[in-house]
Amino acid sequence: MTCMKRIFSKTRRLVGVTLASGRCFHAELVRTESSGLPIVHHSKYVCELPANHRFPMAKFPRVLHFLLQDQVITERQVWVPEIASKDLLGAVHTGDYLNNFISGRINEQEQRRTGFPWSEGIVRRCRYETGGTVLAAEVALRRGLACSTAGGTHHAFPSYGSGFCLLNDLAVAAKYLMNSSSRKRKVLIVDLDVHQGDGTAFIFKDEPSVFTFSVHCGKNFPVRKQQSDLDISVEDGLEDKEYLSTGMFTKTFRKSTMFLSAQRAYLTFLGKNIEFL
Repeated sequence: MTCMKRIFSKTRRLVGVTLASGRCFHAELVRTESSGLPIVHHSKYVCELPANHRFPMAKFPRVLHFLLQDQVITERQVWVPEIASKDLLGAVHTGDYLNNFISGRINEQEQRRTGFPWSEGIVRRCRYETGGTVLAAEVALRRGLACSTAGGTHHAFPSYGSGFCLLNDLAVAAKYLMNSSSRKRKVLIVDLDVHQGDGTAFIFKDEPSVFTFSVHCGKNFPVRKQQSDLDISVEDGLEDKEYLSTGMFTKTFRKSTMFLSAQRAYLTFLGKNIEFL
């Protein structure tokens, strides 16, 4: 993204950080002093949930904690994203859904479908999480690779959330990068979660510039699968060695990479809600 000026919100808060090179990042804090792998994290990736809620919210700060504790990274590698704006989210999600989600007009049935009770905190964390994926994608374009400690919310559809996914961060980041460039970019989304990336597949089903590739357990959530550009269904209990040596996996992955042969692309690897961009 090329910035000719600093970008401010209506409150005049700085919402884009411009470097000397002219590249603008959607960040509260950039890290240019380290050549190590950029890690995107925000303390607001978490929010309060009811006692004994089954979603493991604490996993997001724990990822960063252990990366630092085990000296895999240093603090100088940690970039901090800004919150995703409604304009960014609106490239994927409907206006009605965003207005209802942000303002709390979410009924009990919709909350059961997502698995989360609505709160201002859940809205904030989802928006920061999506902002983190956008920032990781921007940094990856500059540095070649970047990681976020949260994200991968691939069950979110344009007009509703599902399965602990309220905003589809992968789709928002892909749409942003495609729309912010004068060049026609191609995007490959590699989804290796145990669940099919149904929301992402649906969002990009008619988009020839995005190739959705999902390897998932066929008998797991969601019951009703969507059609990705490439789906590989595996059986319960498959061990690592068998998973990696699956002939179908090797052959079909080559097929997906052929899609990228002519142009630069962004690869999103999704697993346990941690993506690598």
